[in-house]
Formats: sequence, structure tokens, C-alpha cells
Amino acid sequence: MAEISAKLVKELRDKTGAGMMDCKKALQESNGDMEAAIAWLRQKGLASAGKKAGRVTSEGLVDSYIHTGGRIGVLVEVNCETDFVARNEKFKALVQDIAKQIAACPNVEFVSVDDIPAEYKEKERQIALGSDALKGKPPEVKEKIVAGKLEKTLKELCLLNQPFIRDQSKTVEELVKEHIAELGENIQIRRFQRFVLGEGIEKQETNLAEEVAAQTRAMSAAAKTAEAPAKVAETATPEVSAPEPAAETTTDEPAPEPVAVSEQTVEPVAEPAAESPEPVAEPAAESKGFGAAAKKSGGKSRTTKKKK
Repeated sequence: MAEISAKLVKELRDKTGAGMMDCKKALQESNGDMEAAIAWLRQKGLASAGKKAGRVTSEGLVDSYIHTGGRIGVLVEVNCETDFVARNEKFKALVQDIAKQIAACPNVEFVSVDDIPAEYKEKERQIALGSDALKGKPPEVKEKIVAGKLEKTLKELCLLNQPFIRDQSKTVEELVKEHIAELGENIQIRRFQRFVLGEGIEKQETNLAEEVAAQTRAMSAAAKTAEAPAKVAETATPEVSAPEPAAETTTDEPAPEPVAVSEQTVEPVAEPAAESPEPVAEPAAESKGFGAAAKKSGGKSRTTKKKK
């Protein structure tokens, strides 16, 4: 394969308006032949895509994609030049494919390398410089290794550099350029957001054995709690049931019946008490009376004879 110089790439870019990477790839595919490279770019629809890259894109679509099961969702905005192209079915299909691409790429955070902040790039560069694999290597070798590693890391974070999920032979950037050539307008992926269910929420992890044991302990505790009131009710039944009839008697049957019962109980006790002294007291009174009368009458007393 012929060596592809930067000067040759620039020359092809000036002739076709295609991107730098597209021109380099075209030259590689054509083994450095300029005319063959131009033909290759035209076949891919990339020859005129670069010329349209500077046009303003104020129309387009905001589309969404929800993956099966509802655990991953994507919102993406893709811009074009006119509302006419925005309503085109091919443009709508492109936007939907890009949304699915984002859902399939969990590591993608940016649209292109140009969107990555300089601070982020420097941080990744310092991480690459601190690699143990660079120890003992010359400084110029380190720089080349770090540059290559950094470029690879940054491309992994960018949507345009990802292989297209429906055709791994081309990138998302090449897919967009094909549609630019086909639809005749500049197309830009402006922004996107990927949502994952539960992302950022700290989850409590428990194994199955511990979960089953916890449920068993909870069930046994609930059973003991249910048995406790029954045992208390059984032991407290004699104490609670005794006052209840008395309370019902005093409220339901107020005064008449208890008074009648008390009179009946008093009368049998009072009558023997009144009768018992009479037989004893009467003879005494009579004897004394008869004695007194006898003395007064000269010892004579009257007696009554009972008839038989």
C-alpha cells in the first residue's frame, strides 16, 4: 500500500470537499490514485457532503427510542436545513437509527471529538502518561504511545466514531454523510440524552438466602404476635366474666325485684326472733301474776280446765 501523505489528503479534500478522514480512507482504498479516490468518494456520496457542512441547520426532528422492557430510553435531536427534508421518510429513518445507535452504546457521551472539553482531554492524557507500561521508555516514544491511546479513548466516547449497528463496515459519521449526499442538505446530530432505569440510585444488594431468612423471621414474629392476645384472653376470662353479669343486672333490672327479694329474706329471720321470747316471757309473767294474785286473794287461784 502506498504511503498516504498529508499533502495528498489535502489535495483530495480541496477537489471534493469531503472530510479529511474520508479523503484519507479514499486514498487508501485506491492505493494513492487521485482519480480512483475521487470516484470512490462519489460512489459513497461523500464528494459533496463536505461542501454542505457549513450550511445552517435550523430544522430537523427530536425523536425518541425506548428499548424493549422500558429500561433504556433515548432522546436525540438531528438537524437539517429545511422542513421539507425534516418530513422526508428517509430522514426520519436516519434519526430513528441514530437513536437506536445511542441506546446500543452505553459508553458514548459526546457527539464528536470536537465536543469534548479540553479539561477532559487533559485528564485522559495524564492518565495515559501515568501508565506502568511507559516506564523506562524514551520521551518521544511515550508521546507517540500517549497520543495514540488518547485518540482511541476519545473516539470510544464519541457517537460519530462508532461503527453503525446495522452495518459495521461504516461509522455513524459516514452514515450521516451518505444521507447528506442523498437528500442534498447538511445534516447534523446536535445533542442526545441516554436514560437508564435506576441509574445513579444506590441499590441495596442482598442474596437470596438472607432474603428468605428475613422473611421467615418476619412470619414467625407475626405468628407469635397473633398468639399472644389469644393467651391473654384465655387467662383473663374468669376475672372479666364475673363482673359482667352484675353490671348487666344493676342496669337492666333497676329497683323492684331486688327490693322484693330483700323483704322476703328479712321476714323469715325477723319472725322467729319475735316468737322465741314470747313463750319464755309469758309463763314468767303469768307465774309472777298468779303469785301476786294469790297473795292478795289469800292463796286462792283460778285455774281453767281444758276440755278433752
